[in-house]
Amino acid sequence: MQNLAVAYLKKVFDRKESINSMNSADVEKIVKQVISQMQGTGSAPAPTGAKTVPATARAAVLTKLEHYDIKEFPIPALGDDDILVKVEGCGVCGTDAHEFKRDPFGLIPVVLGHEGTGEIVAMGKNVKKDSAGKPLGIGDKVVTSMIFKDNPDITMYDMNKQNVGGADVYGLIPDDDIHLNGWFADYIVVRGGSSIFNVSDLDLDSRILIEPAAVLIHAVERAKTTGILRFNSRVAVQGCGPIGLLCIAVLRTMGIENIVAIDGEDKRLQFAKEMGAENSVNFKNYKGVEALTEGVKDAFGGYLADFAFQCTGSPIAHANIYKFIRSGGGLCELGFFINGGDATINPHFDICAKEITTVGSWVYTLRDYATTFDFLKRAKAIGLPLNKLITHRFPLDKINEAHETNLSMQGLKIAIINE
Repeated sequence: MQNLAVAYLKKVFDRKESINSMNSADVEKIVKQVISQMQGTGSAPAPTGAKTVPATARAAVLTKLEHYDIKEFPIPALGDDDILVKVEGCGVCGTDAHEFKRDPFGLIPVVLGHEGTGEIVAMGKNVKKDSAGKPLGIGDKVVTSMIFKDNPDITMYDMNKQNVGGADVYGLIPDDDIHLNGWFADYIVVRGGSSIFNVSDLDLDSRILIEPAAVLIHAVERAKTTGILRFNSRVAVQGCGPIGLLCIAVLRTMGIENIVAIDGEDKRLQFAKEMGAENSVNFKNYKGVEALTEGVKDAFGGYLADFAFQCTGSPIAHANIYKFIRSGGGLCELGFFINGGDATINPHFDICAKEITTVGSWVYTLRDYATTFDFLKRAKAIGLPLNKLITHRFPLDKINEAHETNLSMQGLKIAIINE
């Protein structure tokens, strides 16, 4: 066991001095500590200034389709650039739902959860600031965005505004010897080279909403590049799940008031009005796209939309939305985070004859991520009830139930909250 422990030390500690250069008392002391940790007793070694850290942590591992197992893993020693975060909460995303049902990315077994936040309890000696240059220390509340790869275009202030879709994201990393790679856990290890932001000035609910809200900040920034989206624009938002509702909130904080929400559930449409929509249309009340188009026109006082955001993953919804937009108008498609199938449109009538300007949007840039913090503060300041988006809260050991609740569309944003 002692030889095994020494080998383990060589692997997990990044030391300038050799183990062999230590005196026997030092080696014996450290070996006993590691043996204790490997046997599930004692605490994981923690850097100076760290809070008390347990030897192990629970994580919800998606081990097969539609099933998580709660497993316990040793908390590894940190490298000089690493950070250990105690998870406070994490939202359940549509991407998590896709993985839960179908595993389209082939990640199983995997610890999911990428809408997470928590408190720093330990950090390597090289960690001083977050990705925006803000000081970082023990006790700070943080969120992560992505793990950098060897791509010089993905930087904090990327002038090309390249999105981070090709980067690694915590919660979508295949299982490895660290295991604590997703936010559906008690602790997460944030590795050196990752983006991390100090958001201690935001409450827990706001922090959980940062990642999905960044998707909408990016979408609206993409929409603005068309030159069509303005303060007095008539804007249609199709789909009133969490993404569509956040879209409405972002538009409202920008000062856009003439917003019509389109969905098939009256409860969601009512909440859309609380988030800033002026009017709403329930597509279930109309037979055929022609009648639905007239319903949208009526909601805008006899006009078609100047601009529209398509926030569903439905190909039919995508095909319909062109009909709601005026000639010379614009469209931002952001509903398809995975391959949802083909949509049937008529390029002449839907795009060319109307000269529709279309932009696609997928995830976000790091600049958008940082901008999101200010959006959340502004939305709260003008009284938008963002906290009501989180309708259900579950402990980690109820994560299977949480996902089933999400899939049944019983609520809006489902969250895993740790005690």
